[in-house]
Amino acid sequence: MTFNKLKKIFFLSLLLMLTIGSQPLFSQSQNQNFPNGSTQGTTEMNPNVRGSGVPNVAIQITEPQSGREVAFSVRLLLLLTILTLAPSILILVTCFLRFSIVLDFIKRALSLQQVPPTSVLNGIAFFMTIFVMWPTFTRIYDNAYKPLSNNEITIEEAYHEAEAPLRMFMYGQMAGDTSYIKMFMSMAKLDKPNTLADVPTYILVPAYILHELTVAFKIGVILYIPFIIIDMVVASILMAMGMMMLPPVQISMPFKLILFVLVDGWGLLTQQLFNSVIR
Repeated sequence: MTFNKLKKIFFLSLLLMLTIGSQPLFSQSQNQNFPNGSTQGTTEMNPNVRGSGVPNVAIQITEPQSGREVAFSVRLLLLLTILTLAPSILILVTCFLRFSIVLDFIKRALSLQQVPPTSVLNGIAFFMTIFVMWPTFTRIYDNAYKPLSNNEITIEEAYHEAEAPLRMFMYGQMAGDTSYIKMFMSMAKLDKPNTLADVPTYILVPAYILHELTVAFKIGVILYIPFIIIDMVVASILMAMGMMMLPPVQISMPFKLILFVLVDGWGLLTQQLFNSVIR
């Protein structure tokens, strides 16, 4: 192929490309949408359509203008703090502490590791606490919450009305042993109280907590004694048989479970716990 032929082919190709580029891809005389049946689109937004509004959040910090505003802010802060600590307060000023510790003791005395789970034991202790504390909660509702919701008393009066039944319950559990109250009163350098009204709440609550821990540990030790005897008997038998490498717990645990079920251990334990609280 000579150079003249290549030159002619190049000019013909260039002429063909210019001719095609000068023609429109679609004829403007045709008013048809592509593909067939499609609607004619537009890039303009409908002026009647409005976007969803996002509210503005503004935080304004101002200086208090009076002592009443300062007191209100402090009260609000204290209320939020009390609501945060409410679960711990309810656990410590009710009989939940005693129930949960004793149930954990019985689980360890039976040499059980996973059954029943700790959440189940806490649930049992929780509902037992509701059953025992129901009269106290009822008095709090009738004397404090209900009048407050009806705007019959103030917040301070509602606090004192709600505090009184709990104080009576805690003091009733320590009626036979007030040594912890005397200990905290002496540590706070306060005079010897003559009545319950002379004992501040910040003294009564820690004294009640220590009392509940002491009572729960006493009950736990008593529960441990029969199961320790079973462990000692099984360990002595295994040692006499020369099976010193076998853990005694694996052999004694079925016997302890059989004994606990035969004497209706859960029923007796629950009844005695109730009797220890409700005299």
